[in-house]
Amino acid sequence: MSIMTFGKNTLLGAAAVAISTAFVPAQAFEPIKPIDFVIMAGQGGGADKMARLMQSIVEKENLAPRPLVPTNKPGGTGAEALVHMNSASDPDHTIMVTLNSFFTTPLRQPGLKVDILEFAPVGRMAEDTFLLWVHKDTGITSFEQFLAEAKKRGRGWVMGGTGKNSEDNIITDHLNNAYGLKIKYIPYKGGGAVAKDLAGQQITSSVNNPSEALGFYEAGNVVPLVAFTDEWLPMFPDVPTLKELGGDFSYFMQRAVVGAPGMSDAALAYYTALFDKVYKSDAWQKYKSSKSLMGDYLAGDGLKDYWKVQRDRHTKILKASGAIK
Repeated sequence: MSIMTFGKNTLLGAAAVAISTAFVPAQAFEPIKPIDFVIMAGQGGGADKMARLMQSIVEKENLAPRPLVPTNKPGGTGAEALVHMNSASDPDHTIMVTLNSFFTTPLRQPGLKVDILEFAPVGRMAEDTFLLWVHKDTGITSFEQFLAEAKKRGRGWVMGGTGKNSEDNIITDHLNNAYGLKIKYIPYKGGGAVAKDLAGQQITSSVNNPSEALGFYEAGNVVPLVAFTDEWLPMFPDVPTLKELGGDFSYFMQRAVVGAPGMSDAALAYYTALFDKVYKSDAWQKYKSSKSLMGDYLAGDGLKDYWKVQRDRHTKILKASGAIK
């Protein structure tokens, strides 16, 4: 073989190797250590219950090679969790369960320098619903009776909710503004504590999610008066919606999983597929129906578009209430 022929074949061989190497797909991501599973609310609330259920589904169905480790960070109405995520040293092993404080807290606290669109859009698992609850001993069984009594008591009527200027606070502000009430709002670190204090009559009402108040409802301690939804909830066939009663207002809570800013595309693809499996599991679908959760799985660009819409909506809501300028 001539030197020229050898050189040509060698060059062709090298080119073939280069081309084949260029088309080798990037190695798929899998977690190599426990996954930091942040919950931006306290223990016992809807986000906490949801996160721990998802953890159990992943574990029981052996969906991941490393465990999810739930960590509650409720401080500052989710600010603690957002800062933790924003400064995550290992974004590929850091995910978070969100509430609507994912939208409202960065708006209320611009000094946090948190841009929600920098978070990785893993998957929206559901939209949670809200109901207005009172203790059975109030004797109130309708929204009209609630309005009359709350107006009569003024600041003596106390609404408990999760966080300041949070979802529960937004609904309370709407009731005050739309119906001329002066309800006093007291913030808690989690919905579980709110439900417990309503059952113990430490507060007068709440707007808990169904999952948070369900145990006390089934025990006969609390009574739902109205749902802040567009349609009646199957679990509560006798509870009207606020819209049905003439109020132009409905409100839902994002229940999504997000990745820390800086998460790699490979890790995002992994977690999106993982939580899609969790969403499709029998356990999650049963939980959704039993807790009046709504909405389909939403991920990627679709989820980011949803965040943009919700951020704009919450900007208008917070400005209208005077929470931000």
